[in-house]
Amino acid sequence: MTSHVLSDTRVLTGRSLRHILRSPDTIITTAVTPIALMLLFVYVLGGAINTGSDESYINYMLPGILLITIASGIAYTAYRLFLDMQGGIFERFQSMPIARSSVLWAHVITSLVSNLVSVAIVIGVALLMGFRTGASVGAWLGVTGILVLFTLALTWLAVIAGLSAKTVDGASAFSYPLIFLPFISSAFVPTDTMPGPVAWFAENQPVTSIVNSIRALFAQQPVGNELWIALAWCVGILVVAYAFAIAIYRKKIS
Repeated sequence: MTSHVLSDTRVLTGRSLRHILRSPDTIITTAVTPIALMLLFVYVLGGAINTGSDESYINYMLPGILLITIASGIAYTAYRLFLDMQGGIFERFQSMPIARSSVLWAHVITSLVSNLVSVAIVIGVALLMGFRTGASVGAWLGVTGILVLFTLALTWLAVIAGLSAKTVDGASAFSYPLIFLPFISSAFVPTDTMPGPVAWFAENQPVTSIVNSIRALFAQQPVGNELWIALAWCVGILVVAYAFAIAIYRKKIS
């Protein structure tokens, strides 16, 4: 049974990845907004922002930009899933000997691959803009692990949106609040510079702990409890979103 699911997921993932290869503008569009924000903050606003540290501003703000990249990319997952639902693809798959869960996992894995490519592009541009890190291989693996977990968590939220939306716009619009969430966090300025209620929200929302963990790994500094908080947020969102997505999917195909 397990090999059947894996085989079906591999085939359907190949189908989804071919769609992206035929329209690479999906990945390019996902990377454009974060790159534009990097250019704006580093070359226009960065000189006026005091982060309270000696590191360059591009080093300080890159973790937040990476999260924005992922939040932008998952909108396409909801969009593609919605189109499959409306196009009757799921109904056709049900008439074939295909594991039902493989349909959703194919979209999730495709999202993971495409978002990691977008993240790699953004990091490449950041290096050209002056981003530097002495992070070890282990630290880079830690950063990659956090980003993968964050992508999976948000992707399952995108699955919920794609399955539940009534229109194409509704399928992708859910990602807008996620894109702006890093702006109310430690991604671009220290939280202690914010007004009391805003600072409280910034310090207790998931993006801040994730950003702080990635920043510490890049800077070769102790991560502390921030890493465990970040992992708890990611795993918690992932588990809840997965449970809701599967429940909605079963209801849709029953």
